[in-house]
Amino acid sequence: MSLGKPDFTKEILDRLNGNIHLIKGNHEGAALTYPKRFASIRDYHELRIDEPAQNNGKQKIILFHYAMRTWNGSHRGVWQLYGHSHGTLPDDEMALSFDVGVDCHNFYPVSYEEVKEIMKRKKWTSPFAPRN
Repeated sequence: MSLGKPDFTKEILDRLNGNIHLIKGNHEGAALTYPKRFASIRDYHELRIDEPAQNNGKQKIILFHYAMRTWNGSHRGVWQLYGHSHGTLPDDEMALSFDVGVDCHNFYPVSYEEVKEIMKRKKWTSPFAPRN
């Protein structure tokens, strides 16, 4: 999140709206000086978003600072969102993973709806799907 000085990091955090959940990476020292600003601070998080289009009515998403080649549910349509690489990793069209780091997106956060559209364009198929 921040390589900057604590005062600069606090200034940025104070400008953000809503509940902020920090997925820790390797440059969080300044951010961690303001732990009360975060609704949660985690190394890893699995969440489920209500998504009627899914068979079970939920889209499961894995949040981790680092890109992974495989993750819990990666073979069953679970998404993995990461940062760390600053856009240096080529996007893998065959994997439901995506770099959501703001430095890759004109320093704006990527919305769930934007991520959903990106995931729809991926060429991923379930290895458990019936083959013709």
